[in-house]
Amino acid sequence: MPEHAPHQPVERQLPTEEARDLFVLVRELVKREVTPRAAEEEDAGRFPREVFSLLSESGLLGLPYDAEFDGGDQPYEVYLQVLEELAAARLTVGLGVSVHSLACHALAGYGTKEQQAEFLPAMLGGGLLGGYCLSEPSSGSDAASLRTKAERDGDHWVLTGTKAWITHGGVADFYTVLARTGGEGAKGISAFLVPGDAEGLSAAVPERKMGLKGSPTAQLHFDGVRIPDARRIGEEGQGFAIALSALDSGRLGIAACAIGVAQAALDEAVAYAAERRQFGRPIADFQGLRFMLADMATQIEAGRALYLEAARLRDAGRPFSRQAAMAKLFCTDTAMRVTTDAVQVLGGYGYTLDFPVERLMREAKVLQIVEGTNQIQRMVIARHLIGPESR
Repeated sequence: MPEHAPHQPVERQLPTEEARDLFVLVRELVKREVTPRAAEEEDAGRFPREVFSLLSESGLLGLPYDAEFDGGDQPYEVYLQVLEELAAARLTVGLGVSVHSLACHALAGYGTKEQQAEFLPAMLGGGLLGGYCLSEPSSGSDAASLRTKAERDGDHWVLTGTKAWITHGGVADFYTVLARTGGEGAKGISAFLVPGDAEGLSAAVPERKMGLKGSPTAQLHFDGVRIPDARRIGEEGQGFAIALSALDSGRLGIAACAIGVAQAALDEAVAYAAERRQFGRPIADFQGLRFMLADMATQIEAGRALYLEAARLRDAGRPFSRQAAMAKLFCTDTAMRVTTDAVQVLGGYGYTLDFPVERLMREAKVLQIVEGTNQIQRMVIARHLIGPESR
């Protein structure tokens, strides 16, 4: 199978010398450990757990979190560009890091100091890998209608129900789980930190997906899983607010991954257009194709600028929910459009398994769905503009 086209490193907007050194490490790790095996392992559906272990050892699984708990103390502006770099090499890895960060968010943002000191160091730098459990078979976009229950039993909680579409389902070491502890609606939901080996917790056979075949996505069954109250995160009934806060940040992670996928597809298309000859000259000489490549590059740059602006708002402690929804919407739509055009540039070859653009196109599709579908993003943006819908 052909290797990736020669990658022209994106000129990164890095605020410190430490961040620039970090990118030297990231690019060397990607070149050595991720890119060479990406196509083969995705085709085989192999989950690269050893890569995540290496990322943890290198300090790359906890980049946006406090150094006090073995995090990287990096601003989101830097963390997201690392995600983009990882996703350009293999989306299973980039998306996996984003999901892990999402799973750490509740404890880092809402846990007690005692909880953070006990659990966060292993989660951020101790080789553990996390999953995030919000969606259920009958509640996806309508997350507030989730049915998984957590019932108090003395100083423990007993969790019963099923979560669906869980990235790292069955392979994660811990899960942040949203469960119903009270009445109907958003106010009856609480958050829990559940060990991956908890008694009564089991994973179904992973879903058979169009893309991201190396990343296991599975239902999780909670059959009377007992969790001490010390693993409840935040106050009772605060879980949905915690979930929404995490999703704002998670959407930026998906936006960065999408731009990584799109950049990889553009690199492949440009390299192919320069080498492929028709009618006695490289197809890159034809204006129609040159304009297509120019549009692809412009959309990628616009998406990157959008997610970075949202990240800078977050880093400054300012509201960024609207910009996060915009970034997720625009960047993932861009990834779908750019990868589709990349297949077109390669023509028949682009439709074969011998070139990576068909895989990139299949992977781009899921990014329009996860962390809130793009229809949900439009609803979020509209609410910021004109308020909620009248009933």
